[in-house]
Amino acid sequence: MTDITASKAMLGWREWVSLPDLNINQIKAKIDTGARSSALHAYTIEPYRKGGQRWIMFAIHPIQKVSDISIECHSPIKDRRIVTDSGGHKQRRYVIETQLILGQKLITAEMTLTNRDTMLFRMLIGRNTLKNHFNINPCASYLQGNSHQITPL
Repeated sequence: MTDITASKAMLGWREWVSLPDLNINQIKAKIDTGARSSALHAYTIEPYRKGGQRWIMFAIHPIQKVSDISIECHSPIKDRRIVTDSGGHKQRRYVIETQLILGQKLITAEMTLTNRDTMLFRMLIGRNTLKNHFNINPCASYLQGNSHQITPL
């Protein structure tokens, strides 16, 4: 019998993530296997057209509990979907596709945009992003550190 889990990186229940396409060098993310999709904090969400393509401008406060630091982000719109949050509330959200660095892995991931001001984490990574690339230790935190030496998936 072969242990296929040995090659997977181990994540804690929270990890540091970088989003290079959005110029976000570091953001804390909650690893949530109970959530299907990943979500990124966004406010001042404004769709626009660029070269005939649908784009979105949004701002993000990348640091928990800090609202005076803001990053303006631009991304093509991939979709717009109804998402049900953990409280059972349905919300229509814009979806973008962006690269994220988690430990030494470079992942292309879908992110829904929503205002997470009332949430502890500015980013939530759901199981669709995690796929079969990681094992999760729910008792640990920041197992991947802040490394930016990446391996594309």
